[in-house]
Amino acid sequence: QVQLVESGGGSVQAGGSLRLSCAASGYTISINCMGWSRQAPGKEREGVAIINPKDGNTYYADSVKGRFTISQDNAKNTVYLQMSSLKPGDTAMYYCVAAEGSGCGTERTFPYWGQGTQVTVSS
Repeated sequence: QVQLVESGGGSVQAGGSLRLSCAASGYTISINCMGWSRQAPGKEREGVAIINPKDGNTYYADSVKGRFTISQDNAKNTVYLQMSSLKPGDTAMYYCVAAEGSGCGTERTFPYWGQGTQVTVSS
């Protein structure tokens, strides 16, 4: 089992920045795909930024490329999401997600989810 705990988030004006953190615990050695998914009211879930902790490869949704950066600290089993140039359209609940097995990317199905942290961007 894997547990994910997010921190960060909050409210910011358009153009601002926020940083999210996700600490993983439990059987983390099995994780080969980890990152962030978001869901806004009335919209489908969207994988926005994913990283393979084993090789460092990163994957981004087109909507956040050039604005969001995912990184990791393997010693702390923690993944970060630096969000810059935020837009009102980025407003959503952001969830830390993780998966085992083969394959990694924003379209991956993730069995492990954190409790979520709200990001609100005002115009």
